[in-house]
Parts: sequence; structure tokens; C-alpha cells
Amino acid sequence: MSYAELQVTTHFSFLRGASSAQELFETAKALGIEALGVVDRNSLAGIIRALEASRSTGLRLVVGCRLDLQDGMSLLVYPINRAAYSRLTRLITLGKSRGGKNNCVLNWNDVIAYCDGMIGIFIPDLPDSVCAVQMRKMADVFADRAYVSLCLRRRQNDQMRLHQISSLAARFNVKTVVTNDVLFHEPGRRQLQDIVTCIRNKTTIDEVGFERERHADRYLKPPKEMQRLFSRYPEALARTLEIVRRCTFSLEELTYQYPEEAIVPGKDAQASLEHYVWQSVPDRYPEGLPPEVLKTLRHELNLIRTMKYAPYFLTVFSIVRFARGQGILCQGRGSAANSAVCYILGITSIDPSTNDLLFERFVSQERDEPPDIDVDFEHERREEVIQWIYKTYTREKAALCATVTRYRARGAIRDVGKALGLPEDVIKALSSGMWSWSEEVCDRNVQELNLNPDDRRLVLTLKLAQQLMGAPRHLGQHPGGFVLTHDRLDDLVPIEPATMKDRQIIEWDKDDVEALKFMKVDVLALGMLTCMAKAFDLIRDHKEEDLDLSNITQEDPATYAMIRKADTLGTFQIESRAQMAMLPRLKPRTFYDLVVQVAIVRPGPIQGDMVHPYLRRREGKEPVKYPTPELEAVLGKTLGVPLFQESAMRVAMVCAGFTGGEADQLRKSMATFKFTGGVSRFKEKLVSGMVKNGYTPEFAEKTFSQLEGFGSYGFPESHAASFALIAYASNYIKCHYPDAFCAALLNAQPMGFYAPAQIVGDARAHGVEVRPVCVNRSRWDCTLEKAGNNGRHAVRLGFRQVKGLASVDAGLIVAARMNVAFTSIDDMWRRSGVPSDALVQLAKADAFLPSLKLERRDALWAIKALRDEPLPLFAAAAEKQMTAIAEQQEPEVALRQMTEGHNVVQDYSHVGLTLRQHPVSFLRKDLSHRNIITCADAMNARDGRWVYTAGLVLVRQKPGSAKGVMFITIEDETGPANLVVWPTLFEKRRRVVLGSSMMAVNGRIQREGEVVHLVAQQLFDLTADLSGLADRDGEFRLPTGRGDEFAHGGGPDSRDRPKVVRPRDMFVPDLHIDTLKVKSRNFH
Repeated sequence: MSYAELQVTTHFSFLRGASSAQELFETAKALGIEALGVVDRNSLAGIIRALEASRSTGLRLVVGCRLDLQDGMSLLVYPINRAAYSRLTRLITLGKSRGGKNNCVLNWNDVIAYCDGMIGIFIPDLPDSVCAVQMRKMADVFADRAYVSLCLRRRQNDQMRLHQISSLAARFNVKTVVTNDVLFHEPGRRQLQDIVTCIRNKTTIDEVGFERERHADRYLKPPKEMQRLFSRYPEALARTLEIVRRCTFSLEELTYQYPEEAIVPGKDAQASLEHYVWQSVPDRYPEGLPPEVLKTLRHELNLIRTMKYAPYFLTVFSIVRFARGQGILCQGRGSAANSAVCYILGITSIDPSTNDLLFERFVSQERDEPPDIDVDFEHERREEVIQWIYKTYTREKAALCATVTRYRARGAIRDVGKALGLPEDVIKALSSGMWSWSEEVCDRNVQELNLNPDDRRLVLTLKLAQQLMGAPRHLGQHPGGFVLTHDRLDDLVPIEPATMKDRQIIEWDKDDVEALKFMKVDVLALGMLTCMAKAFDLIRDHKEEDLDLSNITQEDPATYAMIRKADTLGTFQIESRAQMAMLPRLKPRTFYDLVVQVAIVRPGPIQGDMVHPYLRRREGKEPVKYPTPELEAVLGKTLGVPLFQESAMRVAMVCAGFTGGEADQLRKSMATFKFTGGVSRFKEKLVSGMVKNGYTPEFAEKTFSQLEGFGSYGFPESHAASFALIAYASNYIKCHYPDAFCAALLNAQPMGFYAPAQIVGDARAHGVEVRPVCVNRSRWDCTLEKAGNNGRHAVRLGFRQVKGLASVDAGLIVAARMNVAFTSIDDMWRRSGVPSDALVQLAKADAFLPSLKLERRDALWAIKALRDEPLPLFAAAAEKQMTAIAEQQEPEVALRQMTEGHNVVQDYSHVGLTLRQHPVSFLRKDLSHRNIITCADAMNARDGRWVYTAGLVLVRQKPGSAKGVMFITIEDETGPANLVVWPTLFEKRRRVVLGSSMMAVNGRIQREGEVVHLVAQQLFDLTADLSGLADRDGEFRLPTGRGDEFAHGGGPDSRDRPKVVRPRDMFVPDLHIDTLKVKSRNFH
């Protein structure tokens, strides 16, 4: 008996299916099922995953979709041919355009308009009059392509229901076909299916009721079982294969054509590209093109012609040219930096004449894959570029890729716990104990919380959360991967509106696009480019120096001296704890040293055991030996250690006789060897090739194992070089213009590792004066003000630092102030017209103190006296005299002022930082009584000494390459201390590590050169000590930077949060909160 299952829902129906396409296809193959028809609801989001599962198992895929119409009718549609597939993608696009994000609105008339060439299977519920009407519609529209599903519902009189449906089908001449309405691949997934149903309906398992699937056999069944269940309908069983034979369409037929670009009139794309390349040569090489670059350039242009990639290069060139024309900083990176063509066109900044690059890493004829050029733009101005792309290529031919938001540990525990009805505090405790979204869910979480490990719901929560991990939650928006087409894009894939205004996305992510060999252009956002642009503007405006990325002094000794001291907080790429720890050991002195620095603190070199040999050789502690001159030519710059992907490829080419394409295939297979095992087929060729060329078998084996060890995480040298350029520039600005760098970095937030508090603290440590937010001097952005005659400037904090203050209100204040300072709160309120709530936010931020000398409570008291509109008599008088007239004179009230500690707490709460004393300084006396020393004393202690210190937790990092070791940075009034927490201690004190705002540590100092770490032996939570700072019970919330992987490692799905209008997003001039209630001046 042969059978094909035509109604299969994968987990890409988003919280409907409970199994992946791979699980379904593997199970179907084992059961002897002939083919699977994947029909996710109103979507083709998972169809490429189904294609890949079909490829890997050899089981036939029938492309389809389930359409749920607005009138309640549901049908399965399968395109017979390529044209019908395009009609299906357009139909889904139409429904998505009406329904908006994650919704599809279609009706029967839409089906009539687009169904030509599709097979339709009607899904009936009860064989009633409504069913009869719908079946007649199917017969009228689909004709001989109309079918009706026979599917068991496990209800009373199920066989009678099937008989009546079959009779109706015969009456309207509609053929019957058997389906099983599969939601999961095997019976054990039934529980997870119930859980995703609860999550989708936002209810619990106890209250889900009839929304839950009513029977448990929605899994794949072998053909013999289907024959037994539907023995009365052999023709309906046979028609499953009939439909498979009729559906000849395959996704392999999709042919992608890139938009034809021919910018130069009268020239085709290749001629246009060559025209711009040769025209741009003098800009890059004013003294003439070096012979080796000329040779490389001709080789690249010939390969581009052969591969027909010229339109793609012209597209990227046009985008970069537009951005530069608008004054938007941008730079290409990734493997594209291996290209001389990209460098000469200004897409990338890595000069092939001074960097030994490898074009085959970027484009390879043997690989036959489209190139992938990543271009970074200022993150605050990237939207201008995106909208230009939409305008230039039209929305019919351009859209962003999707990203698949998947369940990770915390989210899985949170949603499964809610579905099973666990108390909120237990769910929070379980999920907050997870370090990262990908950490394994296990019983340890229950034991640490002293919960009952035998509790059935707790055990079930952990089990089902583990199953849910990796399942798609919803589609998101790719950071900037554009797919562009020559013809309509929705002929290939459905398009839907993105959540963000004026954007649209396709239903496939970058992996899906790569699987079909579509070309995409990555238009990415980089915060440091925004920071650099703002810094250049500040330097130009206040220091009259015209700097940009191209004319910064190269190889500046002072900059490298600062880098070697690991004084890199806030800079690009080398600001993390791991990078800072490596800098004093690697001691960069040249640009190439910085390239190595960017790449070496990565999982690849660490797993390949390359870091220590490289450092030992660099320090002269280990001799550098090359078996042959050829190997020395390849690895000489990296002291015999293959740190980069290009190094691995060159070793294969020079030492083992690989072609450029074969070497790139080796690199790619190493990148996926953990999943495919494909690297083994290259081992024999590499080892035998090296032995043939005179290397010993032992050396060849060692070389292969070394490349294999780091291949999956290898870093392209071209990418490292691109990032090193920005890293050097950011450090140069910090070294020579620390005031401008601080202001620019604050204005570019959120970005980087560190919060504004750490950025400001670091700037002050470098001698930069930082001034508080002031209603009479601040603008929205942080600005520079003269601070003496030495050329230095002070940083004035901007209104952007005030939490809860709308930018439009700040703009009104600045516009009203102009050159006439406000003399009082009443004056400011009347002249600016901002709502009193904006004044409250400024008062809480202490912005009235610098110029109006009003403490927080005095300012809040004065604001309470304001009316939302002045009385007519006073308004008329004020307009006549062109000055504010107080309506009444109130006696002065002496309010009890806040303590200094309370002010510090308020600073952190409303500005995110303080310019007063450090919070820990208020606790120093008590800490000293407990023999807790300062962080500075701890970091200055001799090697091996045991110390006991404490500080606020700034950053927690647990790099994937560190074998479970955690790095924590704490800080007190004397500076930071760098902690190392071994995995055993982390597991033992997990709650302290993840839950503390202030931490005490007892441990031993470890010195290696200039690198100092405190290796923790005991950890204590001192967060409760901070509550006394405000003279009240309460939580001191310390703002942490984005580098704190725990605090910023993710949160609940933002789609589940109630939609609220934030203060920065709303300004209604005529609406004031004070009009809604009787005013009270009672602070309590």
C-alpha cells in the first residue's frame, strides 16, 4: 500500500505545529510514506526548511499552503506548476498586505482570482448545509482540481460523518482524498502540541478547554495504518498519490534574476562596472596602479564577467555612492574586503597592495555561490539608505529578509511555565537562573531554588521547555539583508509588512535565501560609525580641525601606547573584558597587530590552540620554525600560526596543491563540519598533498587537526582588517580628543558594551570635565563647552540623558530659550509651552540646580504651583509687557533636602549616572569594618595575594570560547576590578552571580605581565547594602551596559507586552495631565 500525507503542519505555522520539517521527513521516510505535502497556515515561511529536509531524506516534497478565509472556510492549495506557484505567493502577499504583521486577510473572491493551476482540497467540519454550499463553490471554481478531505476527528459518529461528506462530494462531483491533518511527527509530542496551543491562546492547560486538540493521533502513521483506518475509502487513499503526480512543481525550478544594472548610458552592466573601476583608480592610487594590484584587478574583473555578477557590484556601488553623497559614513566588511574591485570603488577600505588578500574567499567559480557584500552605515542614518533602496528598486522588487525568532532557554521556561499554570514567582525564579537563552534546561534549576524536584508540573515544565527550545516563535526583521529582483519579488516568495513603518520583509530568512542561491545586499547598522561621525562634527565645530576616517594619522605612537595599556573602554571591537586582557600581552604596535588582536580573541583560534603559541612566539619565548619557504611565505606574518580563514586556504593551496575553489570548499566544510562531517573528505587530499610536497605525515596531520579545530569559528582576515580600521580610528579619537569622543559616544547610545555611567566615569578619569544637565545650557545631544584656554572642552550632558523626557519637549525648551536664559520655572514653562510632566522629569533629573539653583524638591514644589494655562488677566499683561508675570506670590517654604546618598540614587534613576560621589563611597566605612578593601588596592596587590573587595557589578561576560569561565567587572569609588569566576563557583553561586547589583568577592590576585585578575573563591551579594543610600527601603537599580550579557541577554517576547505610547513618542500640546485631577502638593 502506497500513501502520501498531504496535510502536514510544521512548527513554522508558529505555535500550531509541534515538530520541525526535518523530524517530519525523517519519520515519514522511516514509515514508508511516499511524499509529504507541507501546508503551513497562510504562509510559506517554512517551505525552504521542508525543501532541505526533502533533499537530505530523498522524500518528495509537495509544496502547499493552508488558506484560512475570513468566512471560516479552510482549504489546502497546491501549485501544479511554476506559474501557479507565483499566483500562490502573490495571493499570500495580498492577504498579508491587508492583515498587517502576522495576519492574513483573504476571502473567497481572492481565491477565485488566483487559483488557476492550483489543486484545492476543501477541509470540511460537519456535513451540513454550509458544507454543501462550500463544496459547490469548490466544484465551480476548481473543477477537476477540486478535492475534499476525509479526515478522522475522533468524535462520535465519525464514520457517519465521513460517509455523509463522501456523499456530498459525489453529489457535487468533487473527489475525496484522505488526509491525517498532521501536527507532530510522533505521539510523544502531543503534550508539546497542547502547550503551544495554550501559548498561542494566552491561556493555561487548565483553562484551554475546547481550543485544545481534541484527539491525540495527529501524528504521522504508516501506510498500512492509514489503509486500516480508511478501508472503506480505497479511492480516497489512492488519490493522495494522484495529487502528488499532478503537482509537478518543485522549488528547484525557482530561477532568480538579479536586477539589470547599467548605469553608464550605452553600456551593459559589465562595461559599466569596468568603466567605474578604471575611472576610480586615480582616487585610490594617485601615483599609479601597482603592477600586482593591476594583475589582481584584471583577474577579478574576468571572474566577475564569467560569473555574471557585475549588476550586483553596481548595486552595492550605487548604494555606497548615495550614502557618501548624503554625508553618511559607511564601510564594507567581511569577505568582500578581499576584493580589489570593492576597494577601488570605495566599497571597502582594505588596500590590496598593502594587505595580502585572497579573492577566492569572496568569489569562487568552483563554489558557484553568489557574493555577499556587507556594508555598515551609521545606525542613526541607515534608514535613509533603506528608503532610497525602496524608492530606487520599488517595493515590488525589494524587501528585507526575515529572521526567525526561536525559543531559547529563558523564553521556553517562561512560556511553558505560564501554560502549565506555575506561579509567576516560580517562573521568574526559574528563568532568571538561566545564564543565556541557549543554556540547557535541567533539574539543577529546580534544586537551586529549593523547589520540590518531584513536583509533576515542575518536571513537566523542564521537559517540555527543552523540547520547545529551537522552535520558531515568530518572524522578525533582518538587520539589513535586502533581496532585490529583476521581476516581481512576490513571484518568488510572499512579502509582508514589517512592524517598523515603511518596511516590508519576505517570509524567508538569510539561510533560506542562501539555499536557493539568491543574491542579497546587507545594509547594516554600526553604532561606532555614528559615534565617529558625531565626533568628527564636534571636532570640526569646536576645534576647527577637519577629520574623517581617511585622513586620521596612521600608526600614531600615542594611540598604540594607550591601546597597549588596555585603556580602550568605549572603543570599537577591543573594549570587551577578553580583549582588554589580551592587549597588554599582544602589545599592538602596528595596524596588522591590531588586525590580529581583533581576530585572536575568538573561539576559533582558542579552540585551535593557536593563541598561546602565537603569544609565545611574539614574545620570543618560542622559536618560529617553517618546514619550507612556501609555508613561511604563507604564515610569516602570523608567526607560523594560521589565525585566519585565508591562512587555512593558502596552506591548502600552497602546501597541498588545492585550487582556490577547492580551498574555499575546504573552508566552508570546516565551518559546518560539526553538523555535516563534510570535512573528512578533504583530509586525505590535504594530508597526501602536503606529504607529496615534502612535509612529514605528522606535520600534515597536525596542520589538518589545527585547521579543523578552528575552522568552524575562523575569522576572515579581510573582515578583521575592516574592523581594525574602525577600531584604530575610535582609539585615535579617544586618545587625542577624549572630550569629543565622550560626547559623541553618549550621543550615539544605545551601542557598545558600556552604559553612560561607565563612559562618563572613564572620561573623567582621563581629565575630561563633565557638566550636569542644565535647563539653560543643555541641548538634546551632549555638547562641548570651553573649559579654559588649553584647548580642552567640558562635556555638557544633554537632555537625551533625562529619562522620560520627550525629544519634542526638549526641542521646544531649546527653541524658547534661544539666547535668553530662563529665570525661573514659571518663566520656562510659559515661554516653552511644554507640559508640566516634562518639567517634572527635568526636576527629577536635577536639571534646575546648575543655573536656577533649585534642588530637586524645591523644583518639584514650584512645578506643583503651575497652572496648565495662565489666567486671562495675567496672560494679557504678560503678552503686553513681553515678560512673565506671576499670578501670586507665595511665601518661601523651607523643604527638607535630600541626603547626598538619596541624590545619587535619584541621579541613577533619572539620568543613568551621577557626577556626585560614587555609590560605594557612602558604604566605605561599613565595608572597612568588614575588612573589605577598595578595588584599586586589590588590583595593586602582589601576585598570589588573597584579597577581599566589593563593588557595583558593571559587566558579566561568559564567552563561548572560555569553557564556562565567567568574567565580571565590578567598580567602586577607586576604579574597576576584573574578576574571573570558574564554572564550579558559578554553578555553586549562580544566584549571586546573576542577581547581584553589588557583589563582594574573596579571591586571589593573578598577574601575568600587565594583566591583573582577581580569581574568585567566594562571592557574596551586597545588593541590600545599597538600599540604605536613599534613606528608605527600596531597590537600587544600577544601569548596566549592553556588554552585560546577563542583563541584556534578552527578555520576554516584546510582542506580548501591552502596547503603550512612550513619552518620547507623544506630544499633544493641548493635553496636560494636571487638568485631569485636583492638584495636590503633598509629596507623600
